[in-house]
Amino acid sequence: GPGIDPEIRSRIFEPFFTTKPVGEGTGMGLAMAYGTVIAHNGWIQVQNLFPHGAAFDIILPVIEKKQ
Repeated sequence: GPGIDPEIRSRIFEPFFTTKPVGEGTGMGLAMAYGTVIAHNGWIQVQNLFPHGAAFDIILPVIEKKQ
């Protein structure tokens, strides 16, 4: 895609937020990704390359195996 319009960037992780036409998306993809990452004590960040796309980084903690 073209990337994330700077005017909507603050809303992209909101449940049910979508820029797609009605019936072509639920708006849950990024919200679910965000929720999963946060539940695992990580974080997700976006680098906007508008109008050439976007890059998402997901950072998760390393957990040492119990002995």
